[in-house]
Amino acid sequence: MTTEDYKKLLPTIPTDPGVYRFRDKDQVVLYVGKAKNIKKRIASYFGEKKHQLRKTKTMVKKAASIEFTIVDTEGDALLLESTLIKKLQPRYNVSLKDGKSYSYIVIKKERFPRVFITRSVFRDGSTYFGPYYSKKRVRIILDIIKQLFPLRTCKFNLSEDNIASGKFNVCLEYHIKNCLGGCVGKESEEDYNAKILQIKNMLKGNFASVKAHFKAQMKLHAENLEFEKAQELKIKLSAFEDYQGKSTVVSTVIKDVDVFSIGTDETSAYVNYIKVVNGAIINTFTMEMVKNLNEEEYDLLSFSIPELRDRFKSTAPEIICPMEVQLPYDDMTITVPQRGDKKKLLDLSEKNVWYYLMQKKKDAINKIKKVTPAERILKTLQSDLQMKELPMHIECFDNSNIQGHFPVASCVVFKNAKPSKKDYRKFNIKTVVGPDDFASMTEVVHRRYRRLRDEGDPLPQLVIIDGGKGQLSAAMKSIKTLGLENEILVIGIAKRLEEIFFAEDPIPIYIDKKSESLKLMQHLRNEAHRFAITFHRNQRSKDFTKSELQNIPGIGIKTTEKLLTRFGSVKKVRQATFAELSIEVGHSSAMKLVTYFEEEEKRAASD
Repeated sequence: MTTEDYKKLLPTIPTDPGVYRFRDKDQVVLYVGKAKNIKKRIASYFGEKKHQLRKTKTMVKKAASIEFTIVDTEGDALLLESTLIKKLQPRYNVSLKDGKSYSYIVIKKERFPRVFITRSVFRDGSTYFGPYYSKKRVRIILDIIKQLFPLRTCKFNLSEDNIASGKFNVCLEYHIKNCLGGCVGKESEEDYNAKILQIKNMLKGNFASVKAHFKAQMKLHAENLEFEKAQELKIKLSAFEDYQGKSTVVSTVIKDVDVFSIGTDETSAYVNYIKVVNGAIINTFTMEMVKNLNEEEYDLLSFSIPELRDRFKSTAPEIICPMEVQLPYDDMTITVPQRGDKKKLLDLSEKNVWYYLMQKKKDAINKIKKVTPAERILKTLQSDLQMKELPMHIECFDNSNIQGHFPVASCVVFKNAKPSKKDYRKFNIKTVVGPDDFASMTEVVHRRYRRLRDEGDPLPQLVIIDGGKGQLSAAMKSIKTLGLENEILVIGIAKRLEEIFFAEDPIPIYIDKKSESLKLMQHLRNEAHRFAITFHRNQRSKDFTKSELQNIPGIGIKTTEKLLTRFGSVKKVRQATFAELSIEVGHSSAMKLVTYFEEEEKRAASD
């Protein structure tokens, strides 16, 4: 997915908390993530990528679409993310694949029940509260419980017989008043269970009952003139009220429910499904249906609800939806909420449908826009190289010399993925002595972009260096000297394995050999090589011509050019008759040429 694709998607991305999913062209989920603000989080994948991991860049490159689900809180997003990762096992997710679950608070089914944190849920009759997405939060809740209600922490079997036989002795927890000594009969089971009842109320969110319990106990102690105990309870009540003010415990009215909503346009209908288990969102899905006739939303919803419940194996006893529908269930409760937590869930589902519908409309508009072959190739190149901008202007450099003689370089220019031959440039190497390709590359890159910068001409978005890491490093010296490292992406392409090198990254990338973007880069490289070789041969030819003809006394450049234009080579000039030469360059110059060639033949014969 390119930056351009992201910009088209941008208006449909919400700023709510939720979960997003990157999918490839085959709709396989590549990555699942959560966010407090979905729009900001997704934007981070397409902004400044200087410090982004190569794996992340690859994942974004392979992505063809992005889906998102809105939830109420960041905690709900974390729980939903956990469920989806465990279910889908996305390739680019690392955490949460190990199957670890979130924390619960358990009230053990036993005499004098213990209350503690666990990650495992067993069907042993114990009462579990959760899941909690923050372990720190769970510990705070448990500390508050222990502060309010002294409980045992030992694992002894406190049966009536064991207690009556005096099998146990009080421990340190009793002496520091964290436990009231139920193991030795100092606290009755009835009193202990009264505390457990209030703990359950507290964890369920029934705060009024807990407050009433403390106030009744305070009043009783005050009537018995036990003011110190009353004061202790007042402190605990104050701590509980502070906890209540900060608590994010969801109302226990909602247990296991299925939530459905529907949105339609001219041709399609979209039904959003949210699966809630124990008050937590564990799955979400939006189903798309093609409208064959002028079906009503009532009929579409009646058809899709059984289909979705069967697909996701739901056994929830209650369905929340925006209208009364007829369903093939006898013991099912159908709720059309007007207020409260259930209405919030329905609103959440409807919000997800709205965003999904907006995204579909945006996709449809984008498909209407025709994409030219050049634009398609450049977008592929932009994606492969993870560029911020579309590389409309690309330049490629190559050197050519023979053991340091006649060193030259070429710069070819492609605009809109096509050669722009009027912008081609060739360079004679001026400052380098001997066969030094790296120094030659440093020179020509500096000369090229210093001139573009000084004259205010547009810079290319992409520069390709024909060669590996060494040639790329040499080019980057000049780019950094000119201060253009943040304005131009410079890469090197090595021929043997078609490796693509990036500056300051020792590990190359490999692009699919069949990719249009690689073929474009190969075209640029081959064109730069051809242009450099042609210029190099011309320079050698000029030097050869100069040594053969211009070294003849009285024969200048213009005469040499006339002769080569007429006869084609020095060999044919040598074979021409005096009359033929006279016609072309005059009697005097013809005589000089004939005399020179005759004397040269005599020298060769004497040798």
